[in-house]
Amino acid sequence: MDFPADSLVSRAAREVSLRADQLIHDVERCLQRGVPEVWEEPDVARMTADNVTEHVLAALAGLVHGIEPEQIETPAADPDRARRLARHGTPVSVMLRSFRLGQGVMLDRLLEEMPRLTDDAELISAATRKLIATMAGYVDRMSEQGVAVYQRDRRLQWRLSMGNEAGRRIGTTLDIACTAQELADLATENFADLVTVDLLDSVLRGNDGPVSGPPTLRRVAQRSVVEGDPELTIRPEQLHVSPRGSPSARALDTGQPSRHTGPPAPRDAGGANDHRAHSTLVVPLRARDSALGVAQFIRHRNPDPFDDEDLLLAQEIAARAAVAVDNARRYTHARATALTLQRSLLPQHTAEQSAVEIACRYLPAGAQAGVGGDWYDVIPLSGARVALVVGDVVGHGIHAAATMGRLRTAVRTLADIDLPPDELLTHLDDVVIRLSAESSTDPAIQVTSDIGATCLYAVYDPVSRQCVLGRAGHVLPAVVGLDGTADLLELPPGPPLGLGGLPFEAAEFDLPEGSVLALYTDGLIEGRDHDVEAGIALLRQALAQPAISLQATCDAVLEALLPADRPHDDIALLLARTHALGARHVASWDLDADPVCVSQARSNVAQQLSSWGLEEVEFSAELIVSELVTNAIRYGRPPIRLRLIHDRALVCEVSDTSSTTPHLRRARTYDEGGRGLLLVAQFAEHWGTRHSRHGKTVWAELSEKEPAGFPAWDSVGATTDGAPQ
Repeated sequence: MDFPADSLVSRAAREVSLRADQLIHDVERCLQRGVPEVWEEPDVARMTADNVTEHVLAALAGLVHGIEPEQIETPAADPDRARRLARHGTPVSVMLRSFRLGQGVMLDRLLEEMPRLTDDAELISAATRKLIATMAGYVDRMSEQGVAVYQRDRRLQWRLSMGNEAGRRIGTTLDIACTAQELADLATENFADLVTVDLLDSVLRGNDGPVSGPPTLRRVAQRSVVEGDPELTIRPEQLHVSPRGSPSARALDTGQPSRHTGPPAPRDAGGANDHRAHSTLVVPLRARDSALGVAQFIRHRNPDPFDDEDLLLAQEIAARAAVAVDNARRYTHARATALTLQRSLLPQHTAEQSAVEIACRYLPAGAQAGVGGDWYDVIPLSGARVALVVGDVVGHGIHAAATMGRLRTAVRTLADIDLPPDELLTHLDDVVIRLSAESSTDPAIQVTSDIGATCLYAVYDPVSRQCVLGRAGHVLPAVVGLDGTADLLELPPGPPLGLGGLPFEAAEFDLPEGSVLALYTDGLIEGRDHDVEAGIALLRQALAQPAISLQATCDAVLEALLPADRPHDDIALLLARTHALGARHVASWDLDADPVCVSQARSNVAQQLSSWGLEEVEFSAELIVSELVTNAIRYGRPPIRLRLIHDRALVCEVSDTSSTTPHLRRARTYDEGGRGLLLVAQFAEHWGTRHSRHGKTVWAELSEKEPAGFPAWDSVGATTDGAPQ
């Protein structure tokens, strides 16, 4: 080492150190002109200014004392500055250029100082070489350290940004396959050339228990940067077995990821048989301490093998995907259970009746909303009438579906005793209040204790062509008249079920034969792209369109009001085209409150049955009419009316203005009466009593064919006209 050259460098550095403030100022001005990006952010600019001062002073001190470049103490804030530049997105070239520019300014000042200290050209040349070597070594060392910190931080920032991107893009839906595909798409777009996602078939089928034997996987997602990659030999939804000892099986057993070089193991059927691959990551998908499946990340185009940072990134996004898949899986199973429960509670087939022609639709809500509590029903009533019901339970899920089933059962029970709509809704309101009280005290029901529902109940009589409707907070029904126009029926407002203490009212309308009554839930007319008024307008327009059938009208309504994808709420739609029973199917007589009229009533019935060709049931019908008329004369109040309806069955009805309900009882051996209704029950298919505001009607329904055998007389006893109830 040339000592005089070292001495000259030291003396020059000492002289420049006396004007260090000016040198620092010159370096800052040079950097502001050469790398303005560094000065855009105030905190980075402030740190750069401090860093320039530390670098200038450290370099001058090293030159003054003749310290080797690798021994010069570096500023403690230098790594932090590199990290700040990386986090602000400043290119690494900017950092390197700032080192070179600062080095150039310092060299200029030191070289300017040497001729002032000596005129020995050879010594100045040697000192210059020494100075340049020292400064270059110092800057190279600073650049290497800064670049290493910068790259580590940028890689960390990239990984964090990928984690944020995964949180934004993975799990956007509650669909298992879609979630898995989101994982594959994100990975192939950023760091992998081919990705496969396989889930345990047992997990997809709802079995979370341990699996014996080699795991059976189902391919749910895959993607390659090569369009139509022939190496993807397993098709989506295809089952395959991962042999014991394979990377996939080990990942499932241990829950630990692994990194491999070279093509995937030939015996690992879960991998892509891509012999071009040179690096593979196998990462298990786990959630709630349970294995769900495995994801494989493969590189064949990117020449860089996967490193530890890539493995960490794959684990992070796989963990996010696993949670999303588990949520989607649990939701799918819960939704399937609720949907199965709901469909089992809805009528599988509408009951046979002649009053109306029926078309109905039920559509569950989209995946995000969950199964709701919408329902519909068609209930045959006495006198050839029919009840039409549409209801909606507030909320979604299994609890809403179960509540719907209980309310539907309650409506059927109340309809069976032939309550008018307003009274039925009053009793149904009490049922909802009781259900709400029960749920509030049941710790197993983790929902709000309040249960709410709406309901529309309509009764149509094909003989009178009248329809009586009542509603409890439900949307108004629509009716399509014979002229093809569709209008809403203005019904009295009724409170939703479950409030209690408020009255319900019914309204009566004449519906000509051929009218179409439309009952529906609010999900049909409420949409994300239109308000309720617009939905009602669309409904009326769709109902008014001519169609070849009622089923076609149903389809037209759904097509007009619903989006292309799944509706945001459950939808129940019930269309009923009215029929009428005219004089050819109905016969009626007014009777005096005199026992002698019983014989005349039997005679009238026999003649009418003969004209209808129903001689086979003449004996049963005469017997039933005799008993019912006798009871009306003895225990009822006039006026008394007898009516026969020839529909799918023969219906015998006797009406009077008394509200006293007859009761079936078994007469004792020596009783002179009490066998009348027992006989009616023996000979009739069905019988019952319905009340109106002006009395009651006792009815009995007979099959059009005589029963195969008559009841044993010793079980019911003999009877005569006028046998009491």
